[in-house]
Amino acid sequence: MNHQMGLQTPSDLEDKENFIWQSLMTAIVEHQLPPGSKLPEEALAEVFGVSRTGIRKVLTRLATVQMITMTPRRGAFVAHPGVEESKAIFTTRKMIECANLSQVLEHLQPPHLVGLEKIVALEEEAHQRHDGAAAIRHSAAFHIQLQAISGNAVVTDIITTLAQRSSLVIAAWGAPWQRGCRCDDHDQLIALLRKKALPALSDAMAHHFDHIVSSLRFERSGETLPDFARLFGTSGEHR
Repeated sequence: MNHQMGLQTPSDLEDKENFIWQSLMTAIVEHQLPPGSKLPEEALAEVFGVSRTGIRKVLTRLATVQMITMTPRRGAFVAHPGVEESKAIFTTRKMIECANLSQVLEHLQPPHLVGLEKIVALEEEAHQRHDGAAAIRHSAAFHIQLQAISGNAVVTDIITTLAQRSSLVIAAWGAPWQRGCRCDDHDQLIALLRKKALPALSDAMAHHFDHIVSSLRFERSGETLPDFARLFGTSGEHR
């Protein structure tokens, strides 16, 4: 068999690249790789046990969704969104998520509310444990699952991408312990969803994003070189 001979099929290589892509994306979104972090091809290739060509393909994919930046002479870095870009990301989220709420309410069923309440409970537990990675993950999941209720897969995909980029903004400009959104805001949104009070729900969602932007501290952070072996040292076990 190919595996026994040490060979990899195209499918194996695609699976490995997808695994590396997801590992890097998760590390970026959960702030394990801060904005400005250098992503050297050599170091990543060694840690993941692949060629530099394979790493370059993954980095190019991340660059297309604006999670990293790549330049010919400097290499790849985790993206550090500027002030105007950061504000624009949340302005765009506010426009889309508020506009889609009427469709959310049209399709809303009791199990949807139960699912959202479970996410908020997990988010609150993460905050209590000071587990920043989990808090970020559940905060994004709340917004993505809320918009998914509408049944509009295009909007859900857009919000997923914007939620990932929002994490970069919070990592770059947020306070030391600002992880995800405020749980009480999410509780309020669920209460208004249950009442199907569209005007109040839209206002609450808009204020929710305004709160996030107003809490950001637009002071530039420096570039760092992360410990890739610590972050991804077990990744070579992936098959």
